[in-house]
Amino acid sequence: MANLEIVRLSEIQSKQVDWLWYPYIPFGKVTIIQGDPGCGKTMLVLYLASLLSAGLPLPNDDSNLKCEPCNIIYQTSEDGYDDTIKPRLESFPHTDFNHIVFINESKCNLTMLDERIEQAIIKENARLFVLDPIQAYIGHNIDMNKANEIRPLLKNLGDIAQRHNVAIVLIGHMNKGKGTKSSYRGLGSIDITAAARSVLICGELKNADGIRAVVQDKSSLAQRGNPFAFKLSDNGFEWIGNYDISTDELLDGMKRKSDKDRAKNYILETLANGFLDANTIYKNAYEQDISKRTLDQAKSELNVKSFKKGRTWYWKLD
Repeated sequence: MANLEIVRLSEIQSKQVDWLWYPYIPFGKVTIIQGDPGCGKTMLVLYLASLLSAGLPLPNDDSNLKCEPCNIIYQTSEDGYDDTIKPRLESFPHTDFNHIVFINESKCNLTMLDERIEQAIIKENARLFVLDPIQAYIGHNIDMNKANEIRPLLKNLGDIAQRHNVAIVLIGHMNKGKGTKSSYRGLGSIDITAAARSVLICGELKNADGIRAVVQDKSSLAQRGNPFAFKLSDNGFEWIGNYDISTDELLDGMKRKSDKDRAKNYILETLANGFLDANTIYKNAYEQDISKRTLDQAKSELNVKSFKKGRTWYWKLD
């Protein structure tokens, strides 16, 4: 049993919040950037990482702080570093790849409670740490919809961020609910967004020729920043800047794929590198708000094959 320890506020020294990107991403805290799959949120974060790696100022930042190249740890489970992440970063001519690293997960998958996160941040003196997407790093035995299970994970990340004054950014998908508050649109427990000090929502707009808009839905440490937009096209990434749109307008005007299309994209991405056991496929699909019925329909239309190895069923693209 822990001993009682009282701390008086008179013993606490007040301090100001430092910012990686004012007022969107604070140092020492957790920030969430969320949106539908394919909305461009990963591309946005890679654009920011590219600028930071070269010591270039971030857009829409009025802090006037001196910029210096900094180290970024970009951890992703959805995209390959060789065929997706690096090619995307190569599209930005100013990227310094010596400042962008990731933790090798080939022998052991990373979770939010993994000691390697803090070890890597210390070793690299990282200023930005990214997990993409959230649900891939909660661990197999954690239900992201249960507050009591998800809170220790977010607390651990928050403590790491505070100890090392590093900005931690979690990239997440949104559920397909309609008519609910934006804070309840993120996948999993509301405690995920509650733990973040800043939450950005990214969405592709209907009939807007590739334009993605971003609004700051939550800001606990400063006035909310202006909404902004960027464009993705065959010519690459184009920064647009301030964009007149509210959170509700963005959510109402977002271009969304059908459930079956999302399921097909999920299957193609999941099985791109080979076969995978069916239980994991169903579990991860559920976390992305894809039902078993829809997934099975998509599987049939894509002509995905099932085979049994031992007691386990696997899926494989034909």
